[in-house]
Amino acid sequence: MLIASSRSARIALACTLLSTLPCLAGAAATHAARPGESAWQQVDPMIGTGGGGHTFPGATVPFGMIQLSPDTAMPYFKHAYKWAAGYQYGDHSILGFSETHFSGSGHSDLGDVLLMPGTGTIQLDPGDPDKPGSGYRSDFSHATEVAQPGYYAVTLATPGVRVELTAGRRVGWHRYTFPKGEDAHVLLDLRPSIYDYPGKVLWARLRVRADGTVTGYRETRGWAPGRQLYFAMRFSRPMTSHQLVDRETDIPYKGFKGPAPNPTGVDAIAGKQLEGVFEFGKLSRPLLAKVAISTVSEDNAIANLDADGKGWDFDARRAEARQAWETAFSAIDVDAPAYVEKSFYAAMYHALIAPNIAMDVNGEYRGPDYAVHTAKDFTFYSSWSLWDVYRAEMPLMAFIQPPQRINDFVNSLIAAQQDSPYGILPVWAYQGLETWCMIGYHAVSVIANAYMQGFRGFDAKAALKAMLASATYAPYGDLRDYMKLGYVPIDREPEAASKTVEYAFDDWTLAQMAQSLGDKDIARAFFKRAGNWRNVFDAKTGFIRAKKSDGTFRTPFDPAAAGYGSDYTEGNAWQYSWYEPQDIGGLIRELGGDDKLVAKLDALFDAKVDPKEFANVEDISGLIGYYAHGNEPSHHIAYLYDYAGEPWKTQQRLQQIMDSEYAPTPTGLVGNDDLGQMSAWYIFTALGFYPVAPASNQYVIGRPFVRRAVMHLPNGKTFTISADGLDKQHPYIGSVTLDGKPLRSDYLTYVDITRGGTLHFTMQAQPNRTWATSPKDRPYSMTAYP
Repeated sequence: MLIASSRSARIALACTLLSTLPCLAGAAATHAARPGESAWQQVDPMIGTGGGGHTFPGATVPFGMIQLSPDTAMPYFKHAYKWAAGYQYGDHSILGFSETHFSGSGHSDLGDVLLMPGTGTIQLDPGDPDKPGSGYRSDFSHATEVAQPGYYAVTLATPGVRVELTAGRRVGWHRYTFPKGEDAHVLLDLRPSIYDYPGKVLWARLRVRADGTVTGYRETRGWAPGRQLYFAMRFSRPMTSHQLVDRETDIPYKGFKGPAPNPTGVDAIAGKQLEGVFEFGKLSRPLLAKVAISTVSEDNAIANLDADGKGWDFDARRAEARQAWETAFSAIDVDAPAYVEKSFYAAMYHALIAPNIAMDVNGEYRGPDYAVHTAKDFTFYSSWSLWDVYRAEMPLMAFIQPPQRINDFVNSLIAAQQDSPYGILPVWAYQGLETWCMIGYHAVSVIANAYMQGFRGFDAKAALKAMLASATYAPYGDLRDYMKLGYVPIDREPEAASKTVEYAFDDWTLAQMAQSLGDKDIARAFFKRAGNWRNVFDAKTGFIRAKKSDGTFRTPFDPAAAGYGSDYTEGNAWQYSWYEPQDIGGLIRELGGDDKLVAKLDALFDAKVDPKEFANVEDISGLIGYYAHGNEPSHHIAYLYDYAGEPWKTQQRLQQIMDSEYAPTPTGLVGNDDLGQMSAWYIFTALGFYPVAPASNQYVIGRPFVRRAVMHLPNGKTFTISADGLDKQHPYIGSVTLDGKPLRSDYLTYVDITRGGTLHFTMQAQPNRTWATSPKDRPYSMTAYP
């Protein structure tokens, strides 16, 4: 008999017992790209799973409803930040495999329908991660993990089970290979949840139907209170027996007793702390489980399972998932240094995970009013981290996704506004429900940007009506005072300085769309509101500051101070004083000229800052001076040198950021990926341009980090980026041509890209201090440059 007494020995034993199965190194995550590798082969889903990236390594398809992934811990929510995606690379044990996860969020929930295969004695509690065998959780080694787009595998060392996962649009597929001669079972635990706390599960149901289908639901009070998630599950083998149990104790009112459990047939249970155990005896072949979810009903989950989960061919489903990703990655072909290629395609992978389908095959979805609605002629999407993704991730979609997808995104936002009990657009929503997380009304920017890019597969008048409803809803974020005073007063609303400048940008995007639609009155009103950033700019200090309702700035003032509920949202004055992307010419005038803006930018990046200053603000990370790349308010700042006529400094800062803030390793993201925004920043920056002001249809030139990239645009055209002399010793742009002609401006337009052509850079060792220095060559600004 083989006995494994240590963790390493148990892991080695598991690999020995399953030597005919792949025990591949998850650390292959850090290997260099090899010649001839496809984009899919280069993607490493482990990137960002350690540290603060908050990504998950499991199986999903682009924008899919399912994110099937291992969970290493689901701790009490006040200590759960590291486990926002359920998985932390540094952990050594796995709790189970659940169907739903966020990719890179800074707050969290989900972890629904947790399954865990096991052998031998059934254990109903997870146990201590440092005491293997004390519960149903299991040790594992990264050496047994395989993570690929659409597929994940690991060996559970404690029971010796090989687990493989893949996913479709609405169905998650599990394949479990059990050790020969062992009694196999699968545990379903409806109790734990990401960002957990006692009492989070308000009610749950679990049912075994006559055909062996397992269905159920749970309602939780989490990020979106009262969220209901339904599921349907089938196994490839009949159960030999099952147990449905409610672990809740001290129940004041128990009601009356129903029928006795039927261990081999129909059974049902309801309660707050439900578990199910499904036994299969000794198996000679792998056991498959397929799980579908729905926000509407168990019947809809069954319909999703029937439609998207046909048959039992796991390998065929895995191949379909791979093909979905191969198709998505084919939008951009890249030739770059190996580490850049790996980071680039990992960024594409993360940027294409969300928003997620939140609609069943019959078109039904749950809206922000908690009622069931039906989408007509579009697919309903949710998982809207709008404070993040309006900046770069949504603008990126126009170049790499078919028009129908972008139109569906906009139609989903409009539908959510029409379903909302408040009549406003989503702020931060998932599975159709609102969380009220973060600030601004950035769905306005997403819609305006799509319209300005030329998308017309939605009702533009209904869209503008929805945008106006959000921008004028007085009870939200003290818009009442904003509309009256021209700023949000800090004595009436927290984070007032940030809210004022973010509202002003959203107002500008609304004005852009209204002007394009020919509605001059709305355009005029909102262009005026777009200048409200000036009302909180303090000329004496040169910073955006919070004002009180009496018109005075709040004192005392420390531009380095940051904290939740302070004058700023996840930032300080150093980080937020640049948030006038619609009017950088105006900022230059307020500061006193180009040289003053450049000097202030240099001071931001060159400041000597102790990261401990921000220990109380989890999301401020990736510091270069006061610049914080790990959080979105800083993302456009390095490009602002272009606006002051010194683009070579933008090139210099971008090199600094790319070198320090990204790496193709599990800890390679310095901050939350935020449902693709951090990744979209990387993609744009690597290509050589960035949408500083979405809805302007301008992309500000930085510098390329790829030798060559070919964008296969949805309209059938190709746009090629190429760079001569690109290496660490030649970080500066010497010259730029567009379709063979010198490009004198430091930006591209949307049309420049979508009509196809070639953007060519010649790189050099020293800055070119004469290119794009004139005000006429600079990007759009509401106010003329001085």
